[in-house]
Amino acid sequence: MNSRERYINMVEGREVDIVPRLPILMAFAANFIGSDYAAFASDYRVLTEASIRCAEVFGIDQMNTMSDPYRETQGFGAEIIYVKDGVPRCVRPPFEDSLDPRSIKKPDPLVATRMRDRIDAVREYKRRVGDRYSIMGWVEGPAAEAADLRGLENFLCDLIEEPELTGELMDLCVDVAIDFARIQIEEGADTIGIGDAICSQISVEMYRELVWPREKRLVSAIRALGAYVRLHICGNITHLLPFIAQLGVNIVDIDSMVDMRHAREMLGPGKVLAGNLDPVSAILRGNPGDIRRRFREIYAQVGHRFMVNAGCEIPPGTPLENLHALCEPIETPTVIPS
Repeated sequence: MNSRERYINMVEGREVDIVPRLPILMAFAANFIGSDYAAFASDYRVLTEASIRCAEVFGIDQMNTMSDPYRETQGFGAEIIYVKDGVPRCVRPPFEDSLDPRSIKKPDPLVATRMRDRIDAVREYKRRVGDRYSIMGWVEGPAAEAADLRGLENFLCDLIEEPELTGELMDLCVDVAIDFARIQIEEGADTIGIGDAICSQISVEMYRELVWPREKRLVSAIRALGAYVRLHICGNITHLLPFIAQLGVNIVDIDSMVDMRHAREMLGPGKVLAGNLDPVSAILRGNPGDIRRRFREIYAQVGHRFMVNAGCEIPPGTPLENLHALCEPIETPTVIPS
């Protein structure tokens, strides 16, 4: 069973040989091949080489296209500065001074430099690994992208003061994300990740009324295009779990501050849970024996349809033996419970 087969079988609830491993590697991967974050985020050739090398050395089952949240933002007109040892920076939110969604022109994913670079990464993965690994494309969720376009403080105020216009801006972001996802799927992505990190910081009421319907439309569109959906919302999403359960996503990343048993109870047996050890205290500063033990404990807690992942990105500087421990095979039952 190769990595892609293992991944798809787990998503579908079928038997697998071992639990799939999906750690999020960005700066770590760049450093591992002697490169840096600026190159990783700006050049698909560096990103794909770093990810393939890490998959081969550590035993990772999915190729990743994540680097930072500003791919679509640059397409909308933002200036992005690349930082050698840090995440790219947005010089200024492109619509910081005005909330007028109807005046905004949608970017073309095939023309916008950074969106095209991600599409090229998917194509390069398909060329180099074929069907041996799962390939995950990526888009920003409606709230995250709207926050990038307006600036975080403005966006949070907009939710209260201008909910109708904010909804229109998020609708535009969903339209762009669907276009972006479609091309990545056409180039070979079997999964599209959706990053909507800001959602953990808003109330249940705002999420339910303003964000959830847009996420639902995005998820439904991606599923209709034939891809799986992996949702990544950093932070404590305990209050959102009842609504996330109704989105139709296949995989939910669970951060370290969320109780995995409760997540399983809320999301049900049909969702794959990926997580959730703390990337710093448990992975960067932990030891291999504890990492092995704790992932086996999590798998025992949540049962089948689980994938190994930290709560978020594996930090640069993580000892190699710790990442090896995270990716050490966990055998699954020979008979999968229904």
